[in-house]
Amino acid sequence: MLTEHDVYLFKEGSHGRLYEKLGCRLEAGGARFGVWAPNARAVAVIGEFNGWDARAHPLAARADGSGLWEGFVPGVAHGHAYKFRVVSNRDGFQADKADPFALYSQAPPETASRAWSLDYRWEDGEWMAARRGANALDAPVSIYEVHLGSWRRGAGNRFLGYREVAGELAAYARDMGFTHVELLPVTEHPFYGSWGYQTTGYFAPTARYGTPQDFMYLVDVLHRHGVGVILDWVPSHFPGDGHGLAYFDGTHLYEHADPRQGFHPEWSSYIFNYGRNEVRAFLLSSALFWLDRYHADGLRVDAVASMLYLDYGRKEGEWIPNRHGGKENLDAISFLRMLNEAVYRDHPDVQTIAEESTAWPMVSRPAYVGGLGFGLKWNMGWMHDTLDYLAHDPVHRKYHHDRLTFSIWYAFAENFVLPLSHDEVVHGKGALIGKMPGDAWRQCANLRALYGYMWAHPGKKLLFMGGEFGQRREWAHEEALEWWVLDAHPEHAGLQRWVADLNRRYRAEPALHQVDFDPAGFEWIDCHDAEESVIAFLRKPRAGGAPVLVACNFTPVPRPNYVLGVPQPGRWREILNSDATLYGGSGAGNLGGVESAPVAAHGRYHSVTITLPPLSTLYFRHEGGHG
Repeated sequence: MLTEHDVYLFKEGSHGRLYEKLGCRLEAGGARFGVWAPNARAVAVIGEFNGWDARAHPLAARADGSGLWEGFVPGVAHGHAYKFRVVSNRDGFQADKADPFALYSQAPPETASRAWSLDYRWEDGEWMAARRGANALDAPVSIYEVHLGSWRRGAGNRFLGYREVAGELAAYARDMGFTHVELLPVTEHPFYGSWGYQTTGYFAPTARYGTPQDFMYLVDVLHRHGVGVILDWVPSHFPGDGHGLAYFDGTHLYEHADPRQGFHPEWSSYIFNYGRNEVRAFLLSSALFWLDRYHADGLRVDAVASMLYLDYGRKEGEWIPNRHGGKENLDAISFLRMLNEAVYRDHPDVQTIAEESTAWPMVSRPAYVGGLGFGLKWNMGWMHDTLDYLAHDPVHRKYHHDRLTFSIWYAFAENFVLPLSHDEVVHGKGALIGKMPGDAWRQCANLRALYGYMWAHPGKKLLFMGGEFGQRREWAHEEALEWWVLDAHPEHAGLQRWVADLNRRYRAEPALHQVDFDPAGFEWIDCHDAEESVIAFLRKPRAGGAPVLVACNFTPVPRPNYVLGVPQPGRWREILNSDATLYGGSGAGNLGGVESAPVAAHGRYHSVTITLPPLSTLYFRHEGGHG
């Protein structure tokens, strides 16, 4: 039952557990329903239990001015389909709406909600008890981004269900060394081609792949394999489908009425009214719901830039300035801060991650110092600069050397994730391997060198499925990945082994992950060798640990007798070499390691002389001894 306190928090915009009070809650003999429709003249529950007859079970409006309607409906059983018949007090509007708080829905293209309970016996207690360490900012975080409908397919190109895919995905992610899987939105969405980014069911995992319990099982299995689960969550916009949130009670209830504030011209979708307290409570409840009930380890918040800027995707005269005359969306800023404060208050062992594509300051800094309060932020600048650099033929790369080195200037301004995401392999952009110049061998070598550089660069890692084995076809959401290439083309299997070994070494070496967000964890050896397109740097752990020397050669020309200054004398063991034959390389290297000599270089008293293979990244771990 809704209490007066619930109503107070709802109207204040701070209620974070509305899913326990609104929607459909099964009880003995039926179900209790609640829905927000302040501009409705009448609301009724229609469904399989009453022949979809709006006269059978009208709801009563609360007398407290909250706009909430509620009532008990007998005969409702687990699994029954239902909607709300909403009759507006404006312009004779009438519509059958899906429940905004539905826990489960009919499988698209059907659009009704289903009465459901979330009973489930979790078996991931060991993971949950220890996950603070796995999700911490000083932990190794290597994320495998997955679209469930196209990772693998069954016979006849059918979807695999949550339970079908669970064991295989969990074992694959674990064996490849990824620490987390990030799922493109699983929230219910009517248009499959939106990949989940046009959400209608903010509390319902899509029925395309199974029931809520099936999805819980998927999360459970991933956790039991030691793999965290990050969910893509979309509070930035929602579609205008008639059964959804748009024009819910005959008015613009969840969205702004003025299209200059309430409609995305680029996405043809509606923008939430973040200044309306009840909408803030709805979104806050959705975010906490996935953490509370589905054991999610993090939320990646989509399209944050579109929330922050009133002029996002708009031309002059197509947007309304804020009360100070600026383009910042003050209501969205306030909401995001409240959201992050609530998440870290209630779940201090998870992370929120912003996909924010501009230079907005302090995205991943606490709200109390003026930040937005996210734990991490995608580094879109690194991604664009790096892919732009590698798209050039190696003979021209020396003229674009700053594309490689510029990211370090701002690498510690935020807590960054380095993303090579789904956005880079769709809409005609081609696959990652296709962005690399040269023949097939050079393309694979370039990609191995890129991944080696990426895994050594400060920041957490994210790679979209298929990238780990160099899929050549652009990602298509209606088909499975091209797994067959692993058997047909050894160079793809070699690339896959390289990514797995990168993940293992990344997790094993504190220097590569422990100090990601502080300049103390990074030191240039040489960032100026543009002529030979070589960079070299150190990654350093906390005091007392062994540093890792990283050298990258972005030309197909071997560099024998290449001298690098090192901070400590002794042996530097070669722990990774992207040119090893195991990965499809030419097999050039340093016979397991090199000894330093007391020869000054790069401002240091000692140096090593190494062989730099063509198009390669090498890691050396300092192992002490005497130079």
